Amino acid sequence: MSTANPTPRAALWALGVLTAINLINYLDRYVVSAIVPDLKRAMALSDTQLGWLVPAFMLVYMIAAPAFGAWGDRGSRTRPIALGVLVWSLATVLSGLARNYPQLLAGRAVVGIGEAAYVAIAPALLADCFTLEARGRVYAVLNMAIPVGAALGYIVGGLMSAHFGWRAAFLAAGVPGLLLALMVLRLPDPPRGSQEERAALGRGAAAAGASPLAVYVGLLRRWPFMVVVLGYAAYTFGLGGLAFWMPTFLERVRHVPHAEATTGFGAIVIVTGFLGTFLGGWLGDYFQRRRRQAYLWFSGLITLLAAPCALLALLGATPALYYPGIVLAELLLFMSTGPINAAIVNIATPLERASAVALSMFAIHLLGDVPSPLLIGWVSDLSSLGGAVLIVPVAVAVAGLVWLIAARVNSRAGELRAA
Repeated sequence: MSTANPTPRAALWALGVLTAINLINYLDRYVVSAIVPDLKRAMALSDTQLGWLVPAFMLVYMIAAPAFGAWGDRGSRTRPIALGVLVWSLATVLSGLARNYPQLLAGRAVVGIGEAAYVAIAPALLADCFTLEARGRVYAVLNMAIPVGAALGYIVGGLMSAHFGWRAAFLAAGVPGLLLALMVLRLPDPPRGSQEERAALGRGAAAAGASPLAVYVGLLRRWPFMVVVLGYAAYTFGLGGLAFWMPTFLERVRHVPHAEATTGFGAIVIVTGFLGTFLGGWLGDYFQRRRRQAYLWFSGLITLLAAPCALLALLGATPALYYPGIVLAELLLFMSTGPINAAIVNIATPLERASAVALSMFAIHLLGDVPSPLLIGWVSDLSSLGGAVLIVPVAVAVAGLVWLIAARVNSRAGELRAA
């Protein structure tokens, strides 16, 4: 671990490499959504079985995240990230070699071990590379890779599957990570809290000598942290269900051709994700300099506005209705990505930051996108996919309301402390 702050050039290099990893991370996650029809035909799978492919990954991912979070708060941060990227890349390649459903399910589950290391530790590492005032934009850049990677997952998965078969889609998603794993080992790893004021370091001193279990228990008891995470879980429930089932919804319910459903939705996600995440990060930093809890106020309002747009996307019967609904819903949802991640990181102290991110990841997946694809698939098997996806706008509205409540409660708590 370095004993000095990284240079601006080294900090930007770290952001670039970790953003590239995040892009491959989400390409790997969403390549499955693009090949759902091919997997269904090739292995004669039900929608419920297909719905389990995401929870299998997520269950392992969220269980492994706390272990990596504790490692990231106490030891090297670059080595566990590199190990994680290597493991998930190899697991993705092996998914492409699966001969039956249990092998495929196992391959997707092992991916979760590798991705847990990166997702738990990378935000904490970047917090020590950049100042507090820049974090909304830093996390916006990092998280712009989410929509771009997810969209590339749809596009790469759809094109590779159409021309070379579904196995080639997994191979294309897994190989780039092998090179990125080596690049991580050359990144700076500055001292924890190097960008914080002395007061913040003092508040985090207790975490330095605490056991990992004590740190996690303390975070669970911290209301300002947990209420934000609960809102994030509802957000992830809606967004995860929409991301997994939308291409299949367009093909099955709206009768859009398969190639158009995957690549068209992917193109929408790329544009709205890039613009929405960048704009949201910039606006979040702008408002945060002028008002306390602005990250939460902004995220809550924007997410609440996304709910009726998502409803239009799912109920609109013609392309003139459902495509504008998809565009607006995705744009608004992605605008909260940078600010809400900055809010979570800023609530935690520097010496517990990786643990806080890991606990957040555990909670949002346990309550969010682990159950949502499975639940939507199960309801679809019982009734119809068109009815099942209407769960999504409800979850999005709940997320917006919870974040607005959190902003109000945390603002009043800050006023009482100031008094």
